[in-house]
Amino acid sequence: MFRHRGKNRTYFHNLKLASALSFVAGIVNIVGVLSVKVLTTNITGHFAFFSEEILLDHYSEALTYFLFIICFLGGAFCSSFLVEFSSGHRTVRPHLIPLITEILILGFVGMSGYEELKISVSPHAIAGLLLFAMGVQNSLVTRVSQSVVRTTHLTGLFTDLGIELSKLFFKERKNEQRQLKKNITLKLVIIACFFSGCIIGGFGYSMIQLKTLIMTAGLLFCVIRYDKLLYRYYSLKRKLR
Repeated sequence: MFRHRGKNRTYFHNLKLASALSFVAGIVNIVGVLSVKVLTTNITGHFAFFSEEILLDHYSEALTYFLFIICFLGGAFCSSFLVEFSSGHRTVRPHLIPLITEILILGFVGMSGYEELKISVSPHAIAGLLLFAMGVQNSLVTRVSQSVVRTTHLTGLFTDLGIELSKLFFKERKNEQRQLKKNITLKLVIIACFFSGCIIGGFGYSMIQLKTLIMTAGLLFCVIRYDKLLYRYYSLKRKLR
């Protein structure tokens, strides 16, 4: 999912990447809403709330929404910076540090759900950490897939899906229909996995609250290991041949 970049990257690499990480984003989205009543996978709504609070002269509340926006931006910046920095070091995979960062953040927030650990994290801090983590993920996926895949928000995705569905009705575009169908399938997979993540995350939160994010961190760890295990499998297969 992450090893192949540029011309070596195929449609199926993006499909696997999209399904796994959009599912993660769906879980984080619903856990953020249920736990701290904040959308934690995108910042579009936060700009509206930020503007509203300024108009109402509620400057402390406006500052909170501004910090949420900065958290997402900071996550995207750090992710891209780490990918760029790691690209110059062959011993470290460029995607590894951003993914580990996201795992640590989700794991920490999830661990705060254990009362016996006495980890005190305010609701605003939880929202900020989750927004930072989603900024990290969105930036990483965008770079790896060359802007083909985005996993943390659906607005642009539905716009692109609507455009591509409309193109299927024109005969002069039949030579493009195969690629169009692949693009539509990719977007439908992202939507389905995001929605599935929201549903499963909602059930998880109803039973174990913030601890749901520990499972999400575990899923991301499996995503990291997937590339390595697949690489070993193909290496062993070549040796046996």
